[in-house]
Amino acid sequence: MRDAEVNSDTARWWAIDGGREWWRPGSPREAAASPDERSAAPDSAVAFWGVMTFTFVLLIAPQLTVPALQMLRLALVSAGVSIAALIAHRWCRHRPLWPMTRETWIAAALLAWAVVTVPWSYWPGGSVSLLLQVYVKSLVVFWLLVNTLNTPERIRRIAWALTMMSVPLAVVGVRHFLSGDFYGTEAARDFKRILGYGAPLTTNPNDLALILNLLLPIAVALLFIAKRPVIRLALVGAIALDVAGVFTTYSRGGFITLCAIFLTYLWKFRRRPARRYVWGLCICLVVLALIGLPLLPTSYVERLSTITDIKGDKTGSAEERWSDMLVAVQMVMNRPLVGAGIGQNILALNQERGSFWTEIHNVYLQYALDLGLPGVALFLALLALALWSTVRVQRESAGQPAFRDLFYLSEGVHVSLVAFAVAGMFHPIAYNIGFYYMAGLAIAIRETWRAYRSLPSPTPDAAPVMTVAG
Repeated sequence: MRDAEVNSDTARWWAIDGGREWWRPGSPREAAASPDERSAAPDSAVAFWGVMTFTFVLLIAPQLTVPALQMLRLALVSAGVSIAALIAHRWCRHRPLWPMTRETWIAAALLAWAVVTVPWSYWPGGSVSLLLQVYVKSLVVFWLLVNTLNTPERIRRIAWALTMMSVPLAVVGVRHFLSGDFYGTEAARDFKRILGYGAPLTTNPNDLALILNLLLPIAVALLFIAKRPVIRLALVGAIALDVAGVFTTYSRGGFITLCAIFLTYLWKFRRRPARRYVWGLCICLVVLALIGLPLLPTSYVERLSTITDIKGDKTGSAEERWSDMLVAVQMVMNRPLVGAGIGQNILALNQERGSFWTEIHNVYLQYALDLGLPGVALFLALLALALWSTVRVQRESAGQPAFRDLFYLSEGVHVSLVAFAVAGMFHPIAYNIGFYYMAGLAIAIRETWRAYRSLPSPTPDAAPVMTVAG
């Protein structure tokens, strides 16, 4: 059996399974196969590429460039094909159709609780609409990621895809800034911000900064994995573009999240041999910041100063959001069980402090105000388990060359989840796909690690070892 020469997921599983035909249950090879070997079997390639296509449509939105594509409903079709292919593949191979992890059970419980609270919603019809049009889709993508990204090669491919897709997002942000594509506000005519990318997740500059921050650690992970200097140089360029894109959005939450990413990496590298390079980079960045600070637009410096001085915000948004959070905390205390109904924090705030028709800009208060304390508790449990999954993979795979890629990818996803945990305090993104995509990656990496770590081959990643990064 030439396991080490095989260079595809399908052939890898064929080697693991001893070439047994799927329609012959009970063969000696099947009886001898361990559960870990069975769980290392890749699922349908069609399902995986359906997820890749969905990700491309979600982030790049080609239908905006080619309007004729809007009629094709590319996101819906690609997700539907992925689900159908995954179920068909498992049905034909007599494998469980709906495997569930602790995290998927918690996500299902959160969905069930959101459905249970609909009768008590401020607007039941609005809650049902948000469930069907936004939240269920986020959970479906979460489930697809967990069940299709079950080999190291597939995880690498999705990481590369996300990194490459972040580049046009950042380029558009920088281009808007340089070309003067701004929009102003009545409250502050002298303050302007760039337009968003235009895709569903990046329609405004705050959302663009959030997505760039979530994708940035994935690019950093690939930088640590890559060996070829040319690829590393390209990744450094992508990282620099992402950081520049965050700055051009003038997003205060984006700036704080970027600082959190930076500090997290400093903490992670404090005891590693490469820490001298990281500290050297830190010194260079500090020097560049001191040199470049006088060159920054005055409006940007003023914008960042409102992080600590909310009354100095000429637009009034900082003071308004702080006031809304205080009102939301009081409302949660008054209605702690069922809340206002999923997606109805706007109506709840309108009733309490007047009709301003703005969301609460805090993920944790969104869950608490919409779904009560049970809802926010389930979300926090899901976030904590996703973070712990990445920590576990890092601890167990550290020092094992065969799993070097999984180590760095789990570290990158961990930093992305930390970034979301910080950004969640400033964004109304409780039910959007951003968190559930990163949580799906975290669980997929953990399940892949569990499946591959006990394989008899000394190099369980032999088939796809660094085929992309070189």
